[in-house]
Amino acid sequence: MNWHRYASPANFKRLSDRLMPWTAGGAAVFLAIGVWTGLFASPADYQQGETVRIMYVHVPAAWMSMFVYANLAVAGAAALVWRHPLAEVAGRAIAPVGAAFTFLCLVTGSLWGKPMWGTWWVWDARLTSVLILFFVYLAYMALNSAFDEPERGARASAVLALVGAINLPIIKFSVDWWNTLHQPASITRLDAPAVDPSMLVPLFAMAVGFTFFFLAVALVRIRAELLERRLEALRHARVAGSTIVERA
Repeated sequence: MNWHRYASPANFKRLSDRLMPWTAGGAAVFLAIGVWTGLFASPADYQQGETVRIMYVHVPAAWMSMFVYANLAVAGAAALVWRHPLAEVAGRAIAPVGAAFTFLCLVTGSLWGKPMWGTWWVWDARLTSVLILFFVYLAYMALNSAFDEPERGARASAVLALVGAINLPIIKFSVDWWNTLHQPASITRLDAPAVDPSMLVPLFAMAVGFTFFFLAVALVRIRAELLERRLEALRHARVAGSTIVERA
């Protein structure tokens, strides 16, 4: 597929017009399924009790924080290597969404950790690496807007996105490399998930719903960013035209 064709705002708008109903509809359907099954259809855990229901938000939010950042790194690579203009716009648009998912992961993790561990926060490898991910998101957004020339900010933040991607495998394998309070992988195990199927249904429904939600919000934010750039270009053209007329 020739992705450069979608650098045109008109082409991207046509694509997003086709995708928006599906992404928004998918988010609404799967989030509704996840909330219903997570709150009412799934059982309480024999050890954690009703507190386990925080898992249905915390775990998908953790997945999405890494998934969005992986997309951010890909957008950074596309912007640096292929100079794709839409990649710069996409990175700027999805970074706040990824930061929001990471913040949600940290907050729900603290709410879950208090009754389970007896504390809101511990400096173990998983928690610390996710906190670093949140700070990298914030640094990306700050760096992207730190220059008077948008192109310099886009390049600098793209480099940061690629460097920050080193943190993703650290987050993933931190429970295997170091002793942490987090349990090892219980869903992505090769033999069989260590989670009851009645809990897997709302967990995956929320994960799919979050994914559709991210796609819908990303499309809206990219369209808004393209429109803002178009308006900015028209303002500059109008100012330049007025200057020429005055000089004439």
